[in-house]
Amino acid sequence: MRCALYYSNKDIKIIEKAVPKIDDDEVLMKVMASGICGSDVIEWYRRDKVPLVLGHEVTGVIAALGKNVKGYKVGDRICAAHHVPCNICKYCLSGHQTVCDTIRATNFDPGGFSEFLRLPEINVKNGIYILPDSVSFEEGTFVEPLACVVRGQRLAGVKPADTVIVIGSGLAGLLHINLLRTTGASRIIATDINDKRLEYAKKFGANYVFNAAGRNIDLPEAVKKINDGFLADAVILSTGASGAVLHGLKSVRRGGTVLFFGAADEGAKLPLSINEIFWRTEVALLSSYAGSILDHRTALELIRSKRISVKDMITDRLPLKDIAAGFELTAKAQDSLKVIINPNG
Repeated sequence: MRCALYYSNKDIKIIEKAVPKIDDDEVLMKVMASGICGSDVIEWYRRDKVPLVLGHEVTGVIAALGKNVKGYKVGDRICAAHHVPCNICKYCLSGHQTVCDTIRATNFDPGGFSEFLRLPEINVKNGIYILPDSVSFEEGTFVEPLACVVRGQRLAGVKPADTVIVIGSGLAGLLHINLLRTTGASRIIATDINDKRLEYAKKFGANYVFNAAGRNIDLPEAVKKINDGFLADAVILSTGASGAVLHGLKSVRRGGTVLFFGAADEGAKLPLSINEIFWRTEVALLSSYAGSILDHRTALELIRSKRISVKDMITDRLPLKDIAAGFELTAKAQDSLKVIINPNG
């Protein structure tokens, strides 16, 4: 089978590799669609692990299954989670499945940018979701990233009628905006440094948009003007740029919440004064990572019911042989939003 072997964003090789063999408790998946995630192009995050086959936003069909696997059959349309929890450790039992040791150790073999992949036993037990016929393979690739967004907003306690700022209007930011619109946020404010992405933000539900590159933009004051004199109830940081983080910390009201969702640059530090941000403010800073089983099921239902529309977020569809171009589009983060790779196309 063909795989895309990643060394860096500008060095991806198409290689031939044997189709993985499965044992009695495993599943072989034929990959029909695989999304390029923003985390896939963070070079510093995986420079000590290369070369490797990336790709974790996957859908496909079951090509073969072990004799002990129950509840599935060859030909089933599925999406699959690459990281899955154990559901029995202290973290899982306290509601923090996405930080358990097992979720950090599990993965596909070899990765979603290949024609086939092997789902280990624990992924079969805790990470397969049947795709309804009404959900296309391409739409199904959004289950994993949307699950992350669902979890983030749930942990942040975002409520209907809240005023929420989403800082960073890339794919993750747009999913946040889309979910906020669906769940009834009162005012959705989006920022970015790219006007094209701000157009997308308005399309997917933002009520107000601001170009953060503008020198005359005072985001906290702008928020007060459109929010009855108050700062935001919640700020979602879908970018880790230090300037964006500072904007977010200054734009949340007393008693509000700032969610750190996007990865920051390597070695980035919080640019804040403890007294200014925390003392007497009761501002909560929190982070979220990945999605639990519940979050994946919720995301799939949101897509199935069309409450979240993801089809229009797909800007590029490429065969596996052109994956290098897909990584370039994703890394540049300009007009492109979501790039879908078809490994069997």
